[in-house]
Amino acid sequence: MTEHTPPRHTVVIASGGLDSTTVAYWLAGSGSMLTLLSFDYGQRHRKELDFARRTAGRLGARYELVDLGRLDGLLSGSALTDPTVEVPDGTYTAESMRSTVVPNRNAIMLSIAVGAAVAAGADAVAFGAHAGDHAVYPDCRTEFFDAFAEAARFGNEGFIAEDFRLLAPFIAQTKADIVRVADQVGVPFTDTWSCYRGGALHCGTCGTCSERIEAFALAGVEDPTEYADATAGAAR
Repeated sequence: MTEHTPPRHTVVIASGGLDSTTVAYWLAGSGSMLTLLSFDYGQRHRKELDFARRTAGRLGARYELVDLGRLDGLLSGSALTDPTVEVPDGTYTAESMRSTVVPNRNAIMLSIAVGAAVAAGADAVAFGAHAGDHAVYPDCRTEFFDAFAEAARFGNEGFIAEDFRLLAPFIAQTKADIVRVADQVGVPFTDTWSCYRGGALHCGTCGTCSERIEAFALAGVEDPTEYADATAGAAR
């Protein structure tokens, strides 16, 4: 992660997952005031939002939930928003990851987050895109990030903070790198949710669970997550 003077006030797009939660803890540790902004966009389950709210409480941050539920019919065709599309199991492949793409999701969320930041006088917006997302998710790539940051500045000229920044501290990092940072900044891993299925426990077999298990193993950090699939637990 690039070293910068910490933002005074950051609006963090918070999904309740490992990536965005680590961003929030990292920024809190730097002394930035936080607003955690979550989105209900008609995703398959809302369990992750409870974890985002929990993180805000632990960090003493303001929490806001934006209801975009009416978009679910428009953003169909993804395993995350369409119950007719099966959630892929196993390690991500280019083909299986494509089924989890929600069209233009990050652009929608970032647009709202930038608007909220401008209205609140915040000087940064942060989200948790990482290098493992680049292959299939176009709105997690550096090119998108740079173009959106420029558009945000132009679109709010005269109103946005002069030192405003769009932050993606993990955009060149792997999921294992994120686990290492999370361990360093004290993220309570059991307060994060990755599973696409939203059951009582992480399923241990879907793409995000597989990615989570692998990241902890590669990072050399103990994974306290309880998985419904005993085989997944044994693989740790």
